[in-house]
Amino acid sequence: MLAGTWLADGSAAAQQSRSDSVLALVGGRLIDGFGGPPLENSVIVVRGNRVEAVGRQGEVAIPPSARVISTEGYTVLPGLMDMHVHLMLLGHGDYDHWDRTYRSKWRDVIMPIAARQLLLAGVTTVRDVGAPLEDILAVRDRINRGQIPGPRVFASGPFLQKTVPPLEADFRWAISGPEDARAKTKRLIDAGVDLIKVIDQDQMTLEELKAIVETAHAAGKHTVLHAHRAEEIRQGIRAGADCFEHTGLATQPGYPDDVLAMLRERNATLYWCPTIEGLYLYPYTVDQFPARLDDQRLKADLPPDIYEDVRRSLDHPERLPYFQLIRRRVPTLANKFAQLRTTGVTLITGTDSGIPMNFHFDSTWRELDTFVRLGMDPMDAIRAATFWPAKLLKRDDLGTIAPGKAADIIVVDGDPLRAMESLRHLVHVVKDGVVYK
Repeated sequence: MLAGTWLADGSAAAQQSRSDSVLALVGGRLIDGFGGPPLENSVIVVRGNRVEAVGRQGEVAIPPSARVISTEGYTVLPGLMDMHVHLMLLGHGDYDHWDRTYRSKWRDVIMPIAARQLLLAGVTTVRDVGAPLEDILAVRDRINRGQIPGPRVFASGPFLQKTVPPLEADFRWAISGPEDARAKTKRLIDAGVDLIKVIDQDQMTLEELKAIVETAHAAGKHTVLHAHRAEEIRQGIRAGADCFEHTGLATQPGYPDDVLAMLRERNATLYWCPTIEGLYLYPYTVDQFPARLDDQRLKADLPPDIYEDVRRSLDHPERLPYFQLIRRRVPTLANKFAQLRTTGVTLITGTDSGIPMNFHFDSTWRELDTFVRLGMDPMDAIRAATFWPAKLLKRDDLGTIAPGKAADIIVVDGDPLRAMESLRHLVHVVKDGVVYK
């Protein structure tokens, strides 16, 4: 077996590999993202950054110049796609302290660390849904140019909302009236964002929210809205939003009947990113596995002073209001997840990674594991992290493994259809034809 080289410095090597190389992954069980049965004894030929051929051993010719990686005994899948991350956060327990202390380091230190952690966790595409505009676009573009390692980033930049705390004005933009809403949305689009994120839309007029959604749609951008409160969901549906985030409704046992009816009656495809694993993860980490906070994958990437600060911030999570509420929310999640599955919304994987105690290096596989624990078929869970996010992003070259697709491929030790935890045991990570692990 040939293990790939970690291209820590980004570049020239990565760019050459992408444009000139031929790679063959030979022998593994292929789950291609389309939902069919796995293909045993598979061969995937990659030329440059695209998949050239897929089939069984003996049926696909392996070019003589190919670098051959044996995947025998492993499972091969499309790179995972996490549709809700925050690269400016690293799991610290105190948002105010983090913002005050590390704001100046987000672009050059924090975001590159988060990006590397995600990529080495098998996540080859993310949506970053809330960050200072210039910072996140700079990091996105550095990744795209091969200057730093990381997943392909689709960025919203700042949230749009009705009112904004003064200290958060660089990653939250206040809107006042339909014209201002339209102007700020256009300003984000002109700057180069990939989508528009809205929160607290129940505090907006319907005209304000429609101005945002319609301006985004006119530019070919999709809209992402919070679903923390029932009226946020109602308002978003009325305005024609594309995707909701979180399970929401705090400690309420489920969604109101009228909200469920509105979801069922919507004709257009509606995506929902429940960000559910982080809520289960807090009591698990605090009560059952506190050693998770000492994981070497966290320590290895963080400068010692930042790691110690993150670690100290989580010494007494029970004292933080954020965590106290979570314990009361967890019992409601299974019912809400089941309700969403009855409405016809398309569930996709997103983790809110970066929020307190939710680390980039292990959040995505845990989200899929939680989906399965809550009753989703394992193949459907995998497609929620591959096929369906690609559809939302209108990137049919992502999320599946087939000729002509982007060469985003992961190899894991185990069978995620039997145990989703297999996704944590990564053997290889290939993004855009470059072997990063």
